[in-house]
Amino acid sequence: MAKPSSLDTLIELAQENADEAGKQLQLLSTERKNAEDQLKMLLEYRQDYAARLQAATESGLSASNYHNFRQFIATLDEAISQQNKVVAHIDVKMESGRQRWYAEKRRLSSFETLRTRHARQQAVRDNRAEQLASDEMSAIMHRRVRRNH
Repeated sequence: MAKPSSLDTLIELAQENADEAGKQLQLLSTERKNAEDQLKMLLEYRQDYAARLQAATESGLSASNYHNFRQFIATLDEAISQQNKVVAHIDVKMESGRQRWYAEKRRLSSFETLRTRHARQQAVRDNRAEQLASDEMSAIMHRRVRRNH
């Protein structure tokens, strides 16, 4: 079995780093979807509560109940604002994660290109050595044939 080269080790490490960056990006994507779902739920809840307030206002509502409705809606608005910030923060982390993943993939690709280039150069050297050996063998055979005649 061939001894692994340092380039093979670098490729293995780069692959591990790219895989890890991909996993982190996937986790962030799941986290973002959950945050989006929560934001959607808050928006729906706010819309429902605003509709309840509208219906209660039309049927008559005491000032204290009106105040409670408005205060609860303001609390929902604050929760929605905070959730929007959470989603935006995750978006920033995702972009950073995406950039890291791209960088790791480029690094891996560079190492693989180097390995391919090295293998190609080694094949050229091997072919030359084989050709030299063949030429030398032909020369020896030619000399033997000439001596025998």
